[in-house]
Amino acid sequence: MTKIVGIGGSLRTNSYSMQALELAAQRVKALGAEVQVLDLRQMQLPFCDGGGDYPDYPDVAVLQNTVKHADGLILATPEYHGSVSGVIKNALDLMGFDELSGKVAGGISVLGGQPNSNALNELRLIMRWVHAWVIPEQIAIGQAWQAFNEDGSLKDEKLAQRFDDFAESLVTNVQKLTGK
Repeated sequence: MTKIVGIGGSLRTNSYSMQALELAAQRVKALGAEVQVLDLRQMQLPFCDGGGDYPDYPDVAVLQNTVKHADGLILATPEYHGSVSGVIKNALDLMGFDELSGKVAGGISVLGGQPNSNALNELRLIMRWVHAWVIPEQIAIGQAWQAFNEDGSLKDEKLAQRFDDFAESLVTNVQKLTGK
């Protein structure tokens, strides 16, 4: 079975990034994949110091092992100052080629202002450096404070369709590259 891990790069309560990640995860599950979401708000991760050993932080091993055994990734980040959040960058920095190389990844960014692709381009760059495969479909949600209904669903049907296309591409490309 195809295994997908979602990582949300926000520490904010009621995070729009996490809402977007959950929507993507639901769509991927509907396509028959197994999905596990890692909520970095619930994990104790240190700042990456460039080393590989973090014995005082067992969640580093949880992060690394969970991602290592996944076939694909959904990476969701708020865009801060034109880039990815420090939270998701740190989580990715705590991993390396052993965990990330060969993974199929899709990116989602959430912004308070107009949608753009700065954070998504940064995610592509980071993932390329660790030899991951990034799908062409990506999602940028601008003005996130008005993109979601109270129940967490999306207000814009075109944006909802982009989530469907994203999920389809992620699962299809994982299956093509892994044979699963």
